[in-house]
Amino acid sequence: MVGLIADFSLKEFCNNTGSILQFVGWVLTIIKVAMPILIITFGILDLGKAVVASKEEEIKTGAKRLLWRVVAGVVIFFIPSIVLWIFGSVADFNNATQDGAFENCKSCILTPWSDCKTD
Repeated sequence: MVGLIADFSLKEFCNNTGSILQFVGWVLTIIKVAMPILIITFGILDLGKAVVASKEEEIKTGAKRLLWRVVAGVVIFFIPSIVLWIFGSVADFNNATQDGAFENCKSCILTPWSDCKTD
């Protein structure tokens, strides 16, 4: 087990898993675009139904549901940035990335349409 950890290279890992990381990046990008559209669509539908029904309780419920959807959308939108910030805060991670080994992983996940080296 110790041999596996000692032989681990971040640069090799990022290059070997580039296509997988790029796929994950595309999925995250699609989610980041689709989430606001879905939140707006469902919010309009829920509040529209409540307003047409003219029931104050349904309007409050629809507004509360919309608020939770917005919070969930914001959290999902910022997950990649939060994860990279956490990794960037760890001193050992900063030492491991000084040779630029993590740049391929980062570019594959955050900008899958850009230069992503895959092996």
